[in-house]
Amino acid sequence: MKHGKYRFIAGFLVLPLAIYAIFVISPFLQAIYYSFTDWTGLSPDMKMVGFDNYARLFTDDVFWSAVGNSVTLLLLLPVVTLSLGLFFAFMLNVGGRRRKKAVIGGVRGSGTYKILYFFPQVLSVPIVALLFQFAYNPESGALNAFFKAIGLDNVQPDWLGDPQIALWCVMAAMVWANVGFYVVLFSAGMSSIPKDFYEAALLDGANRFNTFFRITLPLLWDTVQTGWIYMGILALDVSAFAFVQIMSVGPGGPDYSTEVLPLYVYQKTFRDGQAGYATAIGVSLLIVTLIFSAIVMRLGRRERLEF
Repeated sequence: MKHGKYRFIAGFLVLPLAIYAIFVISPFLQAIYYSFTDWTGLSPDMKMVGFDNYARLFTDDVFWSAVGNSVTLLLLLPVVTLSLGLFFAFMLNVGGRRRKKAVIGGVRGSGTYKILYFFPQVLSVPIVALLFQFAYNPESGALNAFFKAIGLDNVQPDWLGDPQIALWCVMAAMVWANVGFYVVLFSAGMSSIPKDFYEAALLDGANRFNTFFRITLPLLWDTVQTGWIYMGILALDVSAFAFVQIMSVGPGGPDYSTEVLPLYVYQKTFRDGQAGYATAIGVSLLIVTLIFSAIVMRLGRRERLEF
């Protein structure tokens, strides 16, 4: 070890780095190469077209609609999901009434609530998307039936058929499917925070609002930052594709109001036979994801708190 330390370390790193290069780096490089071709995805024949695919992106109205919808999900989905996760986790662990034996505690039945919140994680994404699709059905869905039951017969929206609200309906399903995971995740983080911190703050006159922003959130910041990046990737990746593909009209409609970048890549590849152009869209999606992760890491950088 004294004379061959670096050779010793390299011996352990060679195999995992080789596997990573083959199964992760290599597909990225291949995608970048194909983005400069006119490959159809169905034939081995292709020719180089330079930056034509990337130039085409600037004049593709559907692409920019997909970018706008993806950015909307990117900005709002993590905020709503993580905010609800933090709120419910705080109520289940710290937000209950004071009891004689404990200064702080969660609401009554918090264990049952955690199971209920986590239940959507047991269901697969297609099942959740289909359940919400049935609920949004304008003729026989649960939402419009509820409006009829309370006397609002005139309020019968075409939830997934209205371009103004279709994307928000899809986003609501994505929030419902993911918020339970973060309730459990943040609950685990809160349970590790010493109770003495909360007791001292409450004895000094702090209310629940102050304890959340002065104790809970700073000590959970690393977990929140990781969750933010993860939710951002879900908003740009497979999760958004699955929900839009199953729930939306078209899919991607109406009038491209729910079109997102992963779905557009899929459509251009398997529906239109334009794999070269689709990989150019995929490279653009990669760039957006990397920029988002870098911004979150930069803006979320702060002094690490330990306890």
